[in-house]
Amino acid sequence: MSGVDWAPLLELLLIGLAVAAVPLAVWIWKAKSGDPRSRLRALTLLTLFLTFDLIVFGAFTRLSDSGLGCPDWPGCYGQASPLGARAEIAAEQALRPTGPVTHGKAWVEMVHRYWASGVGFLILVMAGVAWRWRRLPLPHPGWSALTLAWVLVQGGFGALTVTWKLFPAIVTLHLLFGLGLMVLLALHAERLQPRPLHLPPAVMGLWWAAGALLWLQIVLGGWVSTNYAVLICSDFPTCQGRWWPEADFSEGFRLWRELGREADGGWLAQPALTAIHLAHRMGAVFATAALLALAWSLRRAGESRWAVVFAVLVGLQVFSGVSNVVLGWPLLAALLHSGGAAALVLTWTVLGARLHAARQAQPNWREALA
Repeated sequence: MSGVDWAPLLELLLIGLAVAAVPLAVWIWKAKSGDPRSRLRALTLLTLFLTFDLIVFGAFTRLSDSGLGCPDWPGCYGQASPLGARAEIAAEQALRPTGPVTHGKAWVEMVHRYWASGVGFLILVMAGVAWRWRRLPLPHPGWSALTLAWVLVQGGFGALTVTWKLFPAIVTLHLLFGLGLMVLLALHAERLQPRPLHLPPAVMGLWWAAGALLWLQIVLGGWVSTNYAVLICSDFPTCQGRWWPEADFSEGFRLWRELGREADGGWLAQPALTAIHLAHRMGAVFATAALLALAWSLRRAGESRWAVVFAVLVGLQVFSGVSNVVLGWPLLAALLHSGGAAALVLTWTVLGARLHAARQAQPNWREALA
């Protein structure tokens, strides 16, 4: 990455280590008497919790327009914290009082980086512990190594998010890799303590269908957010007072372009932004229907708690999504929408892991015949 000042990287890593020290101390104190499997699972769950929170805080960073609060990486104007860059930030804020660079936004951006560094250290410890206990009956240490490699790639996308000035495709990939990291941690925790959930095969089919539509909807939602297309429609269920306003899908979904620009460098026109918004609305219909069908099948199979969780999360997504439109994209509704999407992905992942564990627990038919 050209133009990157690597000088503050060591200081940033030390701050990340300090951030990780607190949850590590809690883990060592709480899990010191457990067996290796339960201790590693406790560390994984702790890291998963902080990763979920980091995803929500990342959404806050984006939604509060703090993504360029420090316009360089890994530091802030070559410093490890905004304290050392007070003069540069003040000069930039004097020119543009509302941003993108202000003292508050710089702190939001750097706290996000400190938090991400802390999560990275926790995953590094997880990989080290798994390797140390590799001869014990635990999931293969390669799983932790994959998670470590994943978080390094995620950090690279975080750097590109800043250095490429909120390039929409990069920001969307950064979101998806963050959710992917959460999925890896959730699967690792489930592998450490399998809890088979025996349900009819039809539930597994609905799980796959709902998951495919859920992930597609998250991609569409990320594209709406990173292109700031939420407010192009300020009414619901219509858009711009019409059921089908003018929309340019070819330009709206041209992936490789700068923020707010068309591929030829011109400003992104309203029909392109309208197409992005409409695609997300249409996707919401199919994703909502699939997830509610999954909830209904779970209820019929006797898993009412799972059904209620899915139904409540879907209801929250619909409510917060509509609120974003009709209330003018308030920060609280936008955060609820982002957090709700992450919670849906997490719930879907855990359910799938338990359904898969039940299938693996079934005796092989050849063995049954023998």
